[in-house]
Amino acid sequence: MAFVALVVELDADEGERLSDALLGAGALSIEGEDAASGTRDEMPMYDEPGEIASWQRLRLTALFRVQDDPAQILGRACAVAGIRTPVFELRDVEDQDWVRKSREQFGPIRISDRLWIVPSWHTPPRPGAVNIVLDPGLAFGTGSHPTTRLCLAWLERHIAGGETVLDYGCGSGILAIAALKLGARRALGTDIDAEAVAAARANAGRNGVEAEFFLPGALPALASDLVVANILANPLRLLAPLLAGHCTPGGRIALSGILLPQAAEVEAAYRPWFAFEPAAGEDEWICLAGVRR
Repeated sequence: MAFVALVVELDADEGERLSDALLGAGALSIEGEDAASGTRDEMPMYDEPGEIASWQRLRLTALFRVQDDPAQILGRACAVAGIRTPVFELRDVEDQDWVRKSREQFGPIRISDRLWIVPSWHTPPRPGAVNIVLDPGLAFGTGSHPTTRLCLAWLERHIAGGETVLDYGCGSGILAIAALKLGARRALGTDIDAEAVAAARANAGRNGVEAEFFLPGALPALASDLVVANILANPLRLLAPLLAGHCTPGGRIALSGILLPQAAEVEAAYRPWFAFEPAAGEDEWICLAGVRR
């Protein structure tokens, strides 16, 4: 597996927006660095800005797989973040460097008192909690990004036991795995990336659950009690009829990967099928939730 680092320099007030957008578009990790002093911060892991607030210029290093086309992803992420595409540099990254850096970056993440995300090399801080053991690496969805946390919190609120759950755009498999560990009867996930599907299956094995993961063409045609899609606003709009078809009448849907200014358009695309509830949000990200008519 070959990796590439995309390096950009931009004003600090734009850096956190771009960091979130890059993660939402598929970056494996983001590292922020003060362009003047070289002080570093692992952007996705911090809820409070800390030193970043005093930085004027920020150097972001985003890690991608070579086949992900980082330049194209940067253009899309800048459009989502509402900034101009900056000058960028691409650097080759050795596999072992990525393994070391990922382990340095990811620690246990508390979603709630009941629910934790724990990297496979860590001991769970609360052994009695619902602990999702994850190997961050080849797929989006580590629990560190607001969009993933919003979806996990939604699942925790709405799984009472015995539901069928569909995770559309499953990435690491974290949402489908969480659904089963929270009490769902069956959980399926799909992703256009074959390596993400493989990573999700491996993560399900680590957690001792029988989550099912497919490429889109192989996904069974079934209606689910709960449908969750943590993607991006534009794909979500296009997928509205498809996702509505996967949700049983009276079932629920959660849509994430949406920035606040994009929420109204995404909601409008789904309104023919769903009655929406007040949205949940974290930072600039929104999770839309509705009930199937």
